[in-house]
Amino acid sequence: MGSCISSHAPAAAAPAGTTFSGEHIFSGSSGSMMNSMRWREWKKKKVEEKKKGGRSLFNWKSFVSDRDGGDMEKELHRVPDRMFENGASEIACLFTQQGKKGVNQDAMIVWENFTSTGDSIFCGVFDGHGPFGHVVARKVRDSLPLKLSNQLKRIAQGANSPQQISTLYGSTNYEEASFGSLDNELAELASVDGDEKLPEMYVPLKQALLKTFKKMDKELELLPSIDCFCSGTTAVTIVKQGQDLIIGNLGDSRAILGSRDKDNNLVALQLTVDLKPNLPKEAARIQQCKGRVFALQDEPEVVRVWLPNSDSPGLAMARAFGDFCLKEYGLISIPDISYRRLTDKDEFIVLATDGIWDVLSIKEVVDVVASAPTRATAARYLVDSAVRAWRLKYPTSKIDDCAAVCLFLGPPSSYDIKEAQPTANMKVSSFPEEENSARLHSSDEIVPDITEQEVDAVPDQSQSTRSLAECISIKEEEEWSALEGVTRVNSLLNLPRFLSRDKLSTSWRKWL
Repeated sequence: MGSCISSHAPAAAAPAGTTFSGEHIFSGSSGSMMNSMRWREWKKKKVEEKKKGGRSLFNWKSFVSDRDGGDMEKELHRVPDRMFENGASEIACLFTQQGKKGVNQDAMIVWENFTSTGDSIFCGVFDGHGPFGHVVARKVRDSLPLKLSNQLKRIAQGANSPQQISTLYGSTNYEEASFGSLDNELAELASVDGDEKLPEMYVPLKQALLKTFKKMDKELELLPSIDCFCSGTTAVTIVKQGQDLIIGNLGDSRAILGSRDKDNNLVALQLTVDLKPNLPKEAARIQQCKGRVFALQDEPEVVRVWLPNSDSPGLAMARAFGDFCLKEYGLISIPDISYRRLTDKDEFIVLATDGIWDVLSIKEVVDVVASAPTRATAARYLVDSAVRAWRLKYPTSKIDDCAAVCLFLGPPSSYDIKEAQPTANMKVSSFPEEENSARLHSSDEIVPDITEQEVDAVPDQSQSTRSLAECISIKEEEEWSALEGVTRVNSLLNLPRFLSRDKLSTSWRKWL
């Protein structure tokens, strides 16, 4: 869960398809005239799209026919083999618990029989940040797998080669123009050079993931009902087809694998790289786009992304959905995609948000999951362990939201099947909702583009430091309660100010 220092606590967001009565104006440290112009242009574009009735970026006809957002969500909830709340099936379990910072901004999903085949599974976790991060995370949770499924169906029906796939994707026009200079990077990442040695399914699935992430971010930008200017979400997703595993990652949520080594010891393998601005390639891209990268004096271990002429928003990741205030300054939504061939030694996969990783190492997570009483309780057991670790390691801090998905790769035991309690559509057991790296590579793993997980220093132009006091100039009662305690766990620090406070009406405050 991300938080903002100079802001008010967010009100409950309106459902998809509804509109706000007033524009959302952010407060924070002083911003430049350029940022103010960008804000007005961005809002003008959204208003124009709204007047035109919006532009659908996904064919919902197989799920929804001309329904509002609430009906669409209900329809999605009835899709068989799809879990998005606390629960378990024979092969997977998922659990989330709200922290002490406010609304739970974590979301998760497990979708078995993802492409109408028995050996295909989609899993994902999403960690929102900013005033509407919880809305963004849930929107991505609901829309991203549907978009990916649609892309895969199009590929299966009309394209069998990389050249045909590229032609198929090239048929969209307004999307290509909207991303500007980022298309070059997308084309580079989508290159099939060197992919010939991989399984036949890898190239089309990689292309589908790249296109889906791009379309998802574009839809967030155009949606009039969700304000993503300073709100966004991470995304770590996997698609498992038989023994083939494709991982797509944005931000600092993480995927790991529990596997047996040659001595039959359980070891932890990190499947993703935390895409943070302390990575040299990420920092270089952001600085080339005029964004700034530096750590505050009070938290030198957390490198953040800042606007060129404003000490905001201080985003602690280099890639994310949403956060359009930073999209022209180096923040991107292009996923880091990698592949792994699973073996009989591999036992389970864990996807989790940083509420888990901030207090538990990847080895600790693997040990906790392996020691869970049953498969059905593994995710909850992991979240409970993380909450205890929070209280021990950071007793003065508010516990962050935690979400975890555990996907087991071997056949379930008879006891686990009994625990899953089968239902009509799917073997699912639901838990009550709580209120309250070094990266290792096997010879079969395709290493992502980023080669360094952590660095001691970022480039020279990023060495500027600020104190928290220099970046905060608001009254105590205006702070989000999420920021009490340590700040290292906050994904977002400040919201940029584009209008002076005396020019603002009182109607906007209820949306913060």
